[in-house]
Amino acid sequence: MSINSLPSVYDPKDVEAKWYSFWKSRNYFAPDNDRSKETFTIVMPPPNVTGQLHLGHALDNTLQDILTRWRRMQGYRTLWLPGTDHAGIATQAKVEEALAQEGLSRHDLGREKFLDRVWEWKHLYGGRITQQLSLMGSSCDWSRERFTMDEACSRAVREVFVNLFEKGLIYQGNYITNWCPKCQTAISDIEVEHEDSDGYLWHIKYPVEDSDEYLVIATTRPETMLGDTGVAVHPDDERYTHLLGKNVVLPLVGRKIPVFADEYVDREFGTGAVKVTPAHDPNDFDMGLRHHLEQLVVINPDGTMSAATGPFAGMDRYACRKEIVERLKADGSLLKIDDHRHAVGHCQRCDTVIEPLISKQWFVKMKPLVKPAVEKVLNGEIRFVPERFTKIYVSWMENIRDWCISRQLWWGHRIPVWYCQDCGEIICSKADPDICPACSSSQLQQDEDVLDTWFSSALWPFSTLGWPEDTDDMADFYPTSVLVTGRDIIFFWVARMIFSGIEHTGQVPFHEVNIHGLILDGQGRKMSKSLGNGIDPIEVIEKYGADTLRFSMITGVTPGNDVRFHWDKVENSRNFANKIWNASRFVLMNLEGMAAIEINADELTLADRWILSRFNLKAEETTRLLERYDLGEAAKGLYEFIWDEYCDWYIELTKPRLTNSASLREKQVAQKVLRDVHMGILRLLHPFMPFITEEIYQQLPGHQESIMIDPWPLKDEKQIWPEAVEGMQAIMAVTRALRNIRAEFNISPAASINTIMLVENAANWDLFKNYGRYIEAMAKTQLEMVANMDVKPRQAVSALTNVAEIYVPLEGVIDVGKEIGRLKKDLKQVEADLARTEGKLNNSAFLAKAPPDVIAKEKAKAQEAISRKEGIEQRLQIFQA
Repeated sequence: MSINSLPSVYDPKDVEAKWYSFWKSRNYFAPDNDRSKETFTIVMPPPNVTGQLHLGHALDNTLQDILTRWRRMQGYRTLWLPGTDHAGIATQAKVEEALAQEGLSRHDLGREKFLDRVWEWKHLYGGRITQQLSLMGSSCDWSRERFTMDEACSRAVREVFVNLFEKGLIYQGNYITNWCPKCQTAISDIEVEHEDSDGYLWHIKYPVEDSDEYLVIATTRPETMLGDTGVAVHPDDERYTHLLGKNVVLPLVGRKIPVFADEYVDREFGTGAVKVTPAHDPNDFDMGLRHHLEQLVVINPDGTMSAATGPFAGMDRYACRKEIVERLKADGSLLKIDDHRHAVGHCQRCDTVIEPLISKQWFVKMKPLVKPAVEKVLNGEIRFVPERFTKIYVSWMENIRDWCISRQLWWGHRIPVWYCQDCGEIICSKADPDICPACSSSQLQQDEDVLDTWFSSALWPFSTLGWPEDTDDMADFYPTSVLVTGRDIIFFWVARMIFSGIEHTGQVPFHEVNIHGLILDGQGRKMSKSLGNGIDPIEVIEKYGADTLRFSMITGVTPGNDVRFHWDKVENSRNFANKIWNASRFVLMNLEGMAAIEINADELTLADRWILSRFNLKAEETTRLLERYDLGEAAKGLYEFIWDEYCDWYIELTKPRLTNSASLREKQVAQKVLRDVHMGILRLLHPFMPFITEEIYQQLPGHQESIMIDPWPLKDEKQIWPEAVEGMQAIMAVTRALRNIRAEFNISPAASINTIMLVENAANWDLFKNYGRYIEAMAKTQLEMVANMDVKPRQAVSALTNVAEIYVPLEGVIDVGKEIGRLKKDLKQVEADLARTEGKLNNSAFLAKAPPDVIAKEKAKAQEAISRKEGIEQRLQIFQA
């Protein structure tokens, strides 16, 4: 083995594409055919087919890849199934934008030709995100890649819709939905982004019928008052008890509307009386149903005012708002206007302010589906990690509303319902019907709407495995093992997969749900286009490599919690990769002529026994952390073990035996331990940093075909020596104490120092007698051990560890006079700083005027100055002793 096997500098570009191609060509990503093995299955949350990799994808897929590679190495029959989502609104919007540049709309093309254009777009751009996931090192089985509108998934969608329809769980009705006036469709809650906006709260007087009294209504949307059909107050609000059952007169309109009581009303908001517009607010809609109010639609689907608004008909909703405010001012109905900051919902796709709107839609009845989905979580068949998300899930499910599943789009799964144009028969069918079963007419018209994208995504864990067919994949890999996903889609996707899986397969879709947080920027803000704080992971990969990006994202991740992206984490991870690379170059250089030998425990040095013990304990700890999905902590533990214990201690302690050993056998033992531990470290690190570990692994003597199919390291009790760990901890404690002394007294790293070590314990005496050379090599010192000490050395700095007292004489090591002068100068400066700070803190005027945070900073500065002063005085005492 030659040092030339690894270049002097690690360049990910020379490594990553090569090994990914190698793994794919050997079909390592696919599960093997041994059906006797225990299976491990993950389905990839399908990214949008027209999307581009962002840091959320990168984190989510890194977590999944770590788990997949780890289980594969453990010997599981492993399947990570990838795929993409057709993303109804997003994809249609992109194609419509492209058409607009040609001066066309989808209506100019017609439905069929428009869909042809969308499929062209999908074939052109649909593979982009999967290619980018490959750059990340995602070891998913691309031969099983699925698409939510491929033939098999489409069949599953039809099957589910018809089954639910025939059970009476799908119905059509008028209901309030999130409506995008630009996209011209209902959208789901997750497609609404709420942004805090500066607005106003208009206070409007609603006269009480046949009275001089009036109610004051506060609203952020005056234009909707045209659709008011009631005013609600809280039943316990004594201010309005006398008005219950009476009417108020709607300003500008003159319509009489009732005053009624409802517990939904917040007595503390505004005036405690709220206008009720059932057709344009979801909460008002519910109140309207409870109190049998008219649903008056005053805003059209395109955001203009409806014919029901009389003189305002055809006006844009915001132009109407302005006009109404002016008219209210003119007739004296506007009492006052307050500034008001509130959250306004915007369409995620086009940023248009959404409009709550009543429309005819298809719905799924949720109550019958919710009960078993909650029970399976509460009885432990499905486990949320972290567990706190169980309560969030259950609470949402218990308060769930019926699910609006129809969208006014052309791209997507078209609703499998046909209407007979002759007799009005409604036909729901898994296959396209030719004639009406009631009257034999061929005049059938399919419903124009498509299904919500989440409808097909809810079937993902089983539709991707071939359901409703009884396939081998369904038998082998369903239920899946774990779902890895972000906390932001628990309700919109996770919950829907759970009740869909139970309802349609009779089994839960997965046994565990590993919830991770969102990636925020360094200031803790969500990444967004408007803030311009997004990070392109592909650019990070091109500059630093995929391993570096993966490790920087995983470090610090804890289940369920958001994580901040910092560039210094990327730099640290790059440095870690370089550390591993350089250590590997050293190892390879020193394995020249390595023999295949068996070694006895008595041939191992203390350092050998220690590193073997620490490696086996680290293997056990890493496995335990991965099993509980604490991947960030596992990565942190490996980082610390590899950088500190292995590289900075063991390799350094091994160098003398490798370069100038007393015997060939001693060198061979060192080589064997070094190679075994290095190989084991690469295996532990492989799921986190797959590319660099494979590149190094392939150069090590004794390697097999690929590290990704090598066995995962298991703890070997025979290679754990607790006394060796304890002994090395003692040696490291003394060494670190000496290094601290060097740093504290500015002793040159090149200068050799003498150390007098008081060792009173017999066992420690033997330890330092046999392995004191470790301390001498690592701290560049000469040790003198004493069992007792009557007189402490003159002008010596001391340190106390749990195993020995340490004294380092400074005379002759540093210029004592010069050091005393420097310390006195420092003391004078710190005393001046302390006096200045204490002067402020003793000044009553400063304490009265300064903000609390400024005072706190001054107190912290004073405490720091006191600590520095005491430290300098202690050092001066050493020299003046």
